[in-house]
Amino acid sequence: MKISTRTIVTVGMFTAVLSVLSILTIPMPTGVPVTLQTFAVALCGYVLGAKRGTASAALYLLIGTVGVPVFAGMTGGPSWLVSYSGGFLWGFLFLAALCGLGVGRRALFCLAPGFAGLAVCHLCGVLQFSVVASTPFPASFLAVSMPYLLKDAVSVAGAYVVSLPIRRALSSGKLLEDGSKAGCARI
Repeated sequence: MKISTRTIVTVGMFTAVLSVLSILTIPMPTGVPVTLQTFAVALCGYVLGAKRGTASAALYLLIGTVGVPVFAGMTGGPSWLVSYSGGFLWGFLFLAALCGLGVGRRALFCLAPGFAGLAVCHLCGVLQFSVVASTPFPASFLAVSMPYLLKDAVSVAGAYVVSLPIRRALSSGKLLEDGSKAGCARI
């Protein structure tokens, strides 16, 4: 399989965006902080598409796992993948992939896969929190998912809106290989 220089550049560029937007955190008592990661992961999917957006999220996880401080609050290391909030990190792969599946569809059909990806991401997060914290699933949902749902839904929708001009700019510079300028239709 041949990977072009454009693909390497764009995936790396969006991995950097995801890393930078993960730095700012608001700590929460549950151990799952408020961040801009959901926005950044959705943006990776909406701009790069399913394959490249997922590759960007996977590269982010790989870089953080080897110890580069790119996870929330400038942390890193393999322990974060099995921590209270680690399920959300795994869920980023699904979020990026499903946001990317919406590229090229009308607005409503572009957002629906993104919201499905958000649901899968939250499910992964709640399941892992439930296991690590030895807390029943409903209590885990109330602690680490429900307080973030509105913010994360707005983040996914916001990433979709922001992705439109970015895709156009990257397409005009021939940095997107699929040739689609708009990505998703306007709202």
